[in-house]
Amino acid sequence: MNPIIDGILTTEGGYSVNPKDSGGETNWGITLKTARACGYMGSMREMTRIEAYSILETNYWVKPGFDLIARVSWDVAFELCDAGVNIGPRLPCLWLQRWLNVLNREQKGYRDIKVDGCIGLMTVNALEALLHWRGKEGENVLVKALNCSQGAYYLNITEESSKNEEFIYGWIKNRVA
Repeated sequence: MNPIIDGILTTEGGYSVNPKDSGGETNWGITLKTARACGYMGSMREMTRIEAYSILETNYWVKPGFDLIARVSWDVAFELCDAGVNIGPRLPCLWLQRWLNVLNREQKGYRDIKVDGCIGLMTVNALEALLHWRGKEGENVLVKALNCSQGAYYLNITEESSKNEEFIYGWIKNRVA
């Protein structure tokens, strides 16, 4: 079992339906739309933790490449996966790549990578280089930087739609550490 997926399931909890939630009906942090796209056809209220775990692991861990990041840094992988479950994995992938590029001190630590939202060997190598160069402190700074991007995202979507004021306090409290 993946402790990151288990932790996210615990944070997300069970069934929820809130008319202000643009994700609509959810269970274990999985929207009805995502569940259907992943082949789950049952009632959202009845989705089991095991079914949710499988969807999260496949679509929010392996497909975006967060499993590759975890081989280098569990802290960074957790941050990416947790954000990805809440907002979709593409933006967290882009944030990681952007932050890796600006943290390399004008390519003194390692070369810039393409910011394409696809985690592959170049992104993993850049992360390894940052951590080799900056150590645990560099890892902590990168996690803070990712949290900055996530917080800015929540602020932007809440300013764009006041219905998100229902959720922003919890997003910051539970997701931006």
